[in-house]
Amino acid sequence: TGETVRRELDGMPYVSCPEFLKEGTAVDDFMHPDRVVVGSAPGDEAAAAEVLALYEPLDSEVLSTDISSAEMVKLASNAYLATKISFINEIANVCEEVGADVGEVARGMGLDSRIAPQFLRPGIGFGGSCFPKDVSALKLLAGNSGYHFQLLNSVIEVNELQKRRVVSKLNRHLGSLVGLRIALLGLAFKPETDDMREASSLVLSARLRGEGAEVVAFDPVAMDNARDLLPGVEMRDTALKALEGSDAAVLVTEWPEFRDLDWAEAAERMTRPLLIDGRNFLDAEQLRSAGFAYEGIGRPETGIETE
Repeated sequence: TGETVRRELDGMPYVSCPEFLKEGTAVDDFMHPDRVVVGSAPGDEAAAAEVLALYEPLDSEVLSTDISSAEMVKLASNAYLATKISFINEIANVCEEVGADVGEVARGMGLDSRIAPQFLRPGIGFGGSCFPKDVSALKLLAGNSGYHFQLLNSVIEVNELQKRRVVSKLNRHLGSLVGLRIALLGLAFKPETDDMREASSLVLSARLRGEGAEVVAFDPVAMDNARDLLPGVEMRDTALKALEGSDAAVLVTEWPEFRDLDWAEAAERMTRPLLIDGRNFLDAEQLRSAGFAYEGIGRPETGIETE
């Protein structure tokens, strides 16, 4: 991309300075960066120095490199984090088969300084504006360059399959979903944002409706953005109202307020108190004590009643 821009600018200095900001913590990420990456071409050293001077007050680790490498740092970083998420999701799926607890497995893995605990949280897949886009971009870039990036194909495939596994969990509990009412708790791709880009709720709601279920949803901030993207999904203005009369609920986004919900009252309001915790966010014992049949991702099986 940088080389294309440089040709279009016809001699004007060009500097590549990729951002590494997370939605919800962008200001803090900017003020306390892990690194600042500045890429430039031979002859543009003065322009690169001016950009580096702008970042000097942040006292961050700096990588001065060429333009293509600077661009690749961005793509490779997000692709690696996405790969880490898909990997722990695969481990979670194996844990379900062998009776291991993925929470304990991830904790043990994360204590290894070579691995670290970040992004070892299993769930129903990644979304948002960066990971899906950058994984696909790197895969396309490699393909256009003549290289088949097999690992990224698997990362994408695993991410899509995680949504299907949620539907399979509901099927195991309830059988056919035709005519049943399923509540989605959370719609945004992650908490502290109203961003619906590549959100898991988009795929999940479509699959549930394709199975014949009625879908009702609540999100603290993302419902306005979600309405046009989720045709046929009924929006409710509180979590308890979304759960009212539902045959099951799926926690899609780990908003803090869901942890503090009166789950005993929620169980009473539901037709069948069944919850699939798509983020392993809630206390399993608390939910079961409140009367729920609870299932997480990669957590030990505790017995499933089917109808």
